[in-house]
Amino acid sequence: MIGYFAGPRPTVPSQVFADLTDREREILAIIAQGYTNTQIVERLVLSPKTIRNHITNIFSKLPVADRTEAIARAREAGLGENSR
Repeated sequence: MIGYFAGPRPTVPSQVFADLTDREREILAIIAQGYTNTQIVERLVLSPKTIRNHITNIFSKLPVADRTEAIARAREAGLGENSR
């Protein structure tokens, strides 16, 4: 846990996907890096339901039909290019 807080957090410029909240942009960037919902829950210390809600909101706001499409849009915008 100390390693997580000591490590760098993904920074996502607020002008990218302006309709998304800061947390939604953070989660989208993490999704684009290939993390699963379970891994996101562990990384951000949030409940699975909270992560699902954020992802639903992301899909609606982008708009995209699925995770693959969201990842493609995020990577086109330069998100998720950092390796894990």
